[in-house]
Amino acid sequence: MDRICEREKLYLIPAPKKIQMVEGEFCMPYTGRIAADPSCDRQVLEFAGILKDAILEQAGFSYSISPETERGTAVLIQDSALGEQEYRLEILEEQIRITGGNPSAVLYGIQTLRQILSQRGGCLPCLEIRDCPDLEHRGLYHDVGRGRIPKLSWLKELADTLSRYKINELQLYVEHSYLFPANSEVWRDDTPLTAEDILELDQYCLSRGIELVPSLSTFGHLYKLLSSKTYRHLCEMENAGEDPFSFIGRMEHHTIDVTNPESLSKVKEMIREFMGLFTSRKFNICADETFDLGKGRNRARAEKEGTARMYMDYVKALCEFLVSKGRTPMLWGDVMLAFPELVKELPKGSICLNWGYAPTQTEDSTRTYAQVGVNQYVCPGVSGWNQFINLQEASYQNISRMCGYGKKYGCKGMLNTDWGDFGHINHPDFGIPGMIYGAAASWNVEGLPSYEELNRQISLLEFGDRSEKITGLTGTLAVQDSFGWRSAVYYKERWEQLSREECLKVLLEETPDIRKAQEKNQQIRQCVRELTRCTAAVDPHMRRRIQPYLLAAEGMEIFNHIGSIVLEQAEGSESWENREEERSPEKLAAALENWYYQYRLLWHTVSRESELYRIGEVIYWYADYLRDLGER
Repeated sequence: MDRICEREKLYLIPAPKKIQMVEGEFCMPYTGRIAADPSCDRQVLEFAGILKDAILEQAGFSYSISPETERGTAVLIQDSALGEQEYRLEILEEQIRITGGNPSAVLYGIQTLRQILSQRGGCLPCLEIRDCPDLEHRGLYHDVGRGRIPKLSWLKELADTLSRYKINELQLYVEHSYLFPANSEVWRDDTPLTAEDILELDQYCLSRGIELVPSLSTFGHLYKLLSSKTYRHLCEMENAGEDPFSFIGRMEHHTIDVTNPESLSKVKEMIREFMGLFTSRKFNICADETFDLGKGRNRARAEKEGTARMYMDYVKALCEFLVSKGRTPMLWGDVMLAFPELVKELPKGSICLNWGYAPTQTEDSTRTYAQVGVNQYVCPGVSGWNQFINLQEASYQNISRMCGYGKKYGCKGMLNTDWGDFGHINHPDFGIPGMIYGAAASWNVEGLPSYEELNRQISLLEFGDRSEKITGLTGTLAVQDSFGWRSAVYYKERWEQLSREECLKVLLEETPDIRKAQEKNQQIRQCVRELTRCTAAVDPHMRRRIQPYLLAAEGMEIFNHIGSIVLEQAEGSESWENREEERSPEKLAAALENWYYQYRLLWHTVSRESELYRIGEVIYWYADYLRDLGER
């Protein structure tokens, strides 16, 4: 990639493969025309509307759209001589020209131009960009099944953001959070997505160049379905639904009984109904983390045949059903890594979703699937699960590695995951930096800026932050918990049953920073001050996006205090009363409840009611725990 000199500094995400700055500039006329060449499909005219809105927003100029190219200020061209997703953007002294191999490629040129407009307004530097992606499919996988179901308005905003960074695929993880009419017992206490919601979102995504792919849990992770009175007999483990709810139990159990013919029939019925809502010809059956397979009703069969055979027979039946309906099956690859040679039994064209979330993730799984010849997506993550704020640096390291493996082994695509384990505590906007890391790395992994540099670019392009500090600060803030949400849930659901000695051992093993609460809280307060200062440098329309980080920071600080008290109880010490900087248990309980009030208000701005009450149960348990201590 040609380097841009400092005086012509221009931030573009993803970084183009080739950019050439030339002398001169194009000062756009205050009135002009966006012209689509006759070579363009009609969809390009729809994408022209995105450019029209950008010119009005960034330059203040009102342009018309026309299929005629004469006197066009910005001309859109479709040329099959280019690769399908390849585009060329030329800013000349009298005109802008965007040429793409297909309508999506024209859109990618428009999105690049939008970023230039946001930095230069109506007077643009002359340049030529030639660009195409490393990976054909670049997606985001957003969890709407573990406690937080976003409002349709937020999902549309997400689609807008994905399109801006050239992401072309979106999947929503659904366990019970779609309103299947026959499953009222499953969603009756929830606020599920409806058929109308999905149909509207599907069309909205298409208008942004995004394929909305259906994803439905069909094997493991079926807590709500297999705990219901109607369907609990389909669970691998007997006595399903009798234990009280726990976040840990929901994650670890509830695998379907693969030998019961009713199981396959029920799942096919759900797939058939769900697939009809989507334009996409793909379907993700998930089929991951089948922890209980062969441990309950099918223990004898597992001992005779092995769980590998049981697993493959079930998923093969589902995949063949999808193929018969003209769909390409997709499924998570974690289970099949134990027996990769059997993957060849899946219908030709099936796509294995190869996930791995460690910052130091190796290429082993990607290489294994490449060796057996299976189509695969590499699937890193935005590192938000069980976190008040996403672990940005960890996600950057993970995503950049996985996208590098994807390019090395010729993978079909990248699907960046945003999970919501333990109630989806983090605000959904906190996944956007990680999403952008994935967009940048899957498009041009060799041109990927450093973590620090990319954060500066995101701060400017996504927040309109002229100080270029916000994304770096939120990354620093994210690692300041000494007793985070995961630890809080584990302590409530498991550790309270342990002896004092066992509790202390687990606390120290699971939360190595638990003794650093005071130090961490000082860092939190410093980050809060710096983020608050940034409001002066941020685009006024974007300033509201800082407040959720400040709220999360307060929650982190409170739980760090709680962790210190939990540790002191485990050690048999009650010295907190003598620490001036620490709060008393009673005051901490009140602070926690007041924090949760603000948290609920923020939740309802972007999410449906969903399972918010389950987060409340954890909050109130800790408030009661603290008051009980204060009464001693």
